[in-house]
Amino acid sequence: MQKTIRRHDLDWLRVLVFGLLILYHVGMFFVPWDWHIKNNIIYDWLRWPMIFLNQWRLPILFVISGMGTYFALSKRNLGQFNLERYLRLGVPLLFGMLIIVPPQVYFERLTTGEFVGSYWEYYTTASFAGGPYPEGNITWHHLWFLPYLFLFSLVLSPLFIYLKRNKTRFVEWIKKVISKPFGFYIFIIPLFLVEVFVEPFFPTTHALIGDWFTISFYIILFFYGFVLIATGNVFWESLERIKKKALILGIISFTLLILRWLFIEADDWPQHLGEGALKIINLWSWILVLFGYAAQYLNKPSRQLSYANRAVYPFYILHQTITIALGFYLMNLEWNFFIKAGLMTLGTFLISWMIYDLIILRIPLLHPVFGLKKQKKTPPNS
Repeated sequence: MQKTIRRHDLDWLRVLVFGLLILYHVGMFFVPWDWHIKNNIIYDWLRWPMIFLNQWRLPILFVISGMGTYFALSKRNLGQFNLERYLRLGVPLLFGMLIIVPPQVYFERLTTGEFVGSYWEYYTTASFAGGPYPEGNITWHHLWFLPYLFLFSLVLSPLFIYLKRNKTRFVEWIKKVISKPFGFYIFIIPLFLVEVFVEPFFPTTHALIGDWFTISFYIILFFYGFVLIATGNVFWESLERIKKKALILGIISFTLLILRWLFIEADDWPQHLGEGALKIINLWSWILVLFGYAAQYLNKPSRQLSYANRAVYPFYILHQTITIALGFYLMNLEWNFFIKAGLMTLGTFLISWMIYDLIILRIPLLHPVFGLKKQKKTPPNS
């Protein structure tokens, strides 16, 4: 069996990007964009750092997930892998929809006046009534990542098994491509085609059914993660050569995007093509930058990483419910942005940590519903 070498930089990136997700959802409380509940004062300036994060935070998670799939298939056959995906994705999703997500809808309905009463009254009478959200109350909200990842795993796992077990010409071709100057940027072509020819007709819904842009865009990134990590050292060596150039391209492309959004209001087809190209160059450049510099500085183990890497999945499941609950009680207070945002951010991290460390870790029955694997016991005197 092929020895699996753990990449600590990928673990760090996963932890850091999910940590940014908490900051991003706190930010959604304050920006003009539609969200479940909103602060009494909206801060337009905040949308610019939010837009920057939004360009690459989800794409890089799907790339990392594809890379993780490569390592997972080193130790599992097709049936074992798909069963593990169900247990790690499907079970926490069901639990989340039944227990974790309903309070989010409850606070939203209280805010809009669509429901009046206690949470117990809401949960027992309305939480699963009316069909899918937003018309009804049944939803997975922030957990939408899980069914999409499960779908991608089921669809692509037979191909991944084949590529993993057979030294194909395709993987060898990928090695040659990324070894060339700017060879990584050939990967933007499929993403660009989806951006300009699918996105205008199928806006993102996160409802899975009919969400063709989101499905097609992120399954490509998931596939990229697998095939790039399959090239082995060629990937890391090529990243080292491209990361500074990618940083320059990322800065330039995002600057041009800001100028386009600020000063060009028209939305005709040529401009849509240009904006689509800038978006894809921008997101792909920052993904390369993050992988490149993480490989240089973060590929080292630590106890803090081990703890955070195990905690990140339960934090992801819990965090948005806590953020929305805190926001509900802060939304109409006449406090400034930094006080409210600080309280929501710190409160979300601390409450998530207390639930994780003091409850979830100590009750083994809760481990499967929060996606926790059995922790390997460390041998004595190791």
